[in-house]
Amino acid sequence: MTATAPTLVTGATGFVGSAVARTLLARGHNLRLMVRAGSDRRNIADIPAELVEGDLSSPETFARAVEGCRYVFHVAADYRLWVPDPAPMMKANVEGTRLLMLAAQAAGVERIVYCSSVAALGLIGDGSVADETTPVREHAVIGIYKRSKYRAEQEVLRLVRESGLPAVIVNPSTPVGPRDIKPTPTGQMILDCAAGRMPAYVDTGVNIVHVDDVAEGHALALERGVIGEKYILGGQNFLLRDLFAMVSDIAHVPPPKISLPQEVIWPVAVVSEWLSRAFGITPRVTREMLAMSRKKMFFSSDKAIHELGYAPRPAREAVADAIAWFQSNGMLK
Repeated sequence: MTATAPTLVTGATGFVGSAVARTLLARGHNLRLMVRAGSDRRNIADIPAELVEGDLSSPETFARAVEGCRYVFHVAADYRLWVPDPAPMMKANVEGTRLLMLAAQAAGVERIVYCSSVAALGLIGDGSVADETTPVREHAVIGIYKRSKYRAEQEVLRLVRESGLPAVIVNPSTPVGPRDIKPTPTGQMILDCAAGRMPAYVDTGVNIVHVDDVAEGHALALERGVIGEKYILGGQNFLLRDLFAMVSDIAHVPPPKISLPQEVIWPVAVVSEWLSRAFGITPRVTREMLAMSRKKMFFSSDKAIHELGYAPRPAREAVADAIAWFQSNGMLK
């Protein structure tokens, strides 16, 4: 490969992918971005790059996307916490990832950074902090999205072991920040809270990280990561109550004060799922979401900090940047 050989980023129109593309551009990479036909491309409108159409559900597009590339950053994924039919998500995230890895290896790609998720990792759940070594079994992974990411990560690790796939894995926690155009489920929570539309919460916990720090972690994984290793790219652990208090303080709105037990919200989730199936409305709460919230999703990024030089900023900056972006884009009303 020549020094000007392109670096492919999949999922570049999305929240994390566009941040990764910007970070790589700042490092001098010649970018090729794989985008779906008809996708919203606002996040990459100002990024000079070659665009190639491709889709995780269309493996025939992969060879063209990876052709001549030196590096591949696979960030694309079907990321939804609710799907009426799980089969397409599983196919895209698992089989799509496997076939893209094989296409990249066949094209002679020098190194791959695969964007997995903390969803694929083990979880202690009682408030203790998990890391890359926390045991995990598929039967304990709750939710179709999380199971798809677990299986995809296992496929990448298998290809590393069995066929020498030159891949490094990163596991972002819960990124927030600018350019969350959909928004993501966490971005929607922050948006609702900042708009004063969050009357209550459940007792759970999350790890919050700035999306641009996650992007920096991807670049560091390329430059310093070890093939076959996993690196959590997280920030700070928060109880949901404390996260909402911080959002409310930044947005100058009253914080939600009511903590609702699971059994109160469960019937609402059942009705929400029924309405979604009947009318195609995305539910704000589902039974899987409630089951996931029973465990506090606390993680440590110490491995990435010590081995990659990863240095996440305070979570308050991430939340403030997210709120400012929502405000400036007319989403916070």
